[in-house]
This record gives sequence, C-alpha cells and structure tokens, in this order.
Amino acid sequence: MVRTPLTPEERERGERLGRLLRTARGDRSMAEIAASAGISPETLRKIETGRAPTPAFFTVAALAGALGLSMDDVAVRCAIAPVPAVA
Repeated sequence: MVRTPLTPEERERGERLGRLLRTARGDRSMAEIAASAGISPETLRKIETGRAPTPAFFTVAALAGALGLSMDDVAVRCAIAPVPAVA
C-alpha cells in the first residue's frame, strides 16, 4: 500500500502535537509515559520528534490520558486553523 505524501499542514500539526506532548511530559521519562499509554517508548519518541506526524486517534487519546490532557485541549492546541471552543 502506498501512502499519499503528507501536506505541509499535516506535518505542522504533527510537529505541534509533538511539542505539546513533550511539554506536558515535563520531567517524566519517555518510558514512564509510554508504558502508561500502552505504547512503546520508540513510538512516543517518533511522535514527539515529528517522525510520526499522524498517529492513530487511540494512540493520541491514550497519551492525552497518561499526560492529563483533554482531547479538546489537544485538538485546539494542535490545530493549524483556529478551532471553535467547545462549550
């Protein structure tokens, strides 16, 4: 199966997600957060560095839960275009 190339916007969104996760992780180890989310540290490393800019929804949800982030917050903070606030 051939993947279509990512758009610049998709790459930028992946970089924003990586920065958000790195910041939220703080001093906690990659291994600790990865284990809590049920993913490998290498997967977390790829997401944080932007090498995996389009992780699966459930992976993002698991990481958000492990880091104490709401999915609404992740969506707003990673969006390229402004996203309306959820009431």
